[in-house]
Amino acid sequence: MTDDTAPRESAPHARRVTPLRERHEALGASFTDFGGWQMPVRYTSDLAEHHAVRESAGIFDISHMAEFTIIGADAAQFLDYALAGRLSALAVGKAKYSLLLAEDGGIIDDVIVYRLADDRFLIISNAGNRDAVREALQDRTPGIDVTVEDVSDSFALIAVQGPNAEAILAATEGIEDVSIPWSEQKYYAWAAATYRGKPLLLARTGYTGEDGFELLVAADDATALWDAALAAGAGRGLVPAGLAARDTLRLEAGMPLYGHELTRETKPAQAGLGRVVVTDKESFVGKDGVTPDESARVLIGLAAEGRRAGRAGYAVVTEDGTAVGEITSGALSPTLGHPIAMAFVDPAVADGETSLFLDVRGTKIPATVTALPFYRRKK
Repeated sequence: MTDDTAPRESAPHARRVTPLRERHEALGASFTDFGGWQMPVRYTSDLAEHHAVRESAGIFDISHMAEFTIIGADAAQFLDYALAGRLSALAVGKAKYSLLLAEDGGIIDDVIVYRLADDRFLIISNAGNRDAVREALQDRTPGIDVTVEDVSDSFALIAVQGPNAEAILAATEGIEDVSIPWSEQKYYAWAAATYRGKPLLLARTGYTGEDGFELLVAADDATALWDAALAAGAGRGLVPAGLAARDTLRLEAGMPLYGHELTRETKPAQAGLGRVVVTDKESFVGKDGVTPDESARVLIGLAAEGRRAGRAGYAVVTEDGTAVGEITSGALSPTLGHPIAMAFVDPAVADGETSLFLDVRGTKIPATVTALPFYRRKK
């Protein structure tokens, strides 16, 4: 699942808060403005939380994300038209990553779609794009037997990510009636369950590059589920993790971040997401504009040596200092131990044959074009 913007720490002010706000305060979290919400950016240290997810498990509050139900006899047909993928081919119980495009082919948002029944789907989108997604979906309904409902305020979303995620959730008190045995639940699929007698959706999806789950639970039960998962994970290395760790985890996994790798001006193919677009569909919003100009910059991965990392907005230059691109996300990788970055560059230098450098505050740092993702978990 993607998010809206890289975290920037700040003092709390009039922003929306999740049902878990008091738990974060009790755990000593620092907060940040994020997609219109006050969200925990860290509890202890960015590195400790990052390494916990890679080595054992982390628990994230992602209740700021937006949820929409798509219900009706024409729901599958509607999504084939409204989104870039072929959602009618999605089986009940499965999930699929897709894109919501504007008429000109630019990306309004990237979303995950879950097929709950033949005539019922769930879409999870980025918090900062909630209004834009709702309006775009509703604008595409005329003449189609479908209802789009924004149900975001009824639910909380909790992610448990890491090698121990399955064992922790299987031991979490209150999770019952799981429709598929834990070991048989597949990636990009979901299982039905209950928590304290109320419906719980267990999705084997995530935004860290690790195994894990995202739990959609009634907002009123979020605190109890958070506490129960932490209790089950106490002997299994589970730690609360904030958005700073989530950002470095997703960067290592080569996952795009809306507002950085994806924007309203970006075409899917530029961002390496051409495979998400089913161009042979008879009709879908954005079809006529989805092909980017041949000169449009394309997204690449870059790896460097040393400890100085390029950050979003820093230039990518050639040896003579000519600017040929711009970093969209960058960090010193906690797992790999060297700087990594994603950047949009001129197509002529995207093949790696031209020597490239990160312009880090006036210093040129040699960088190598690297296939994404930077990190892939061992299975």
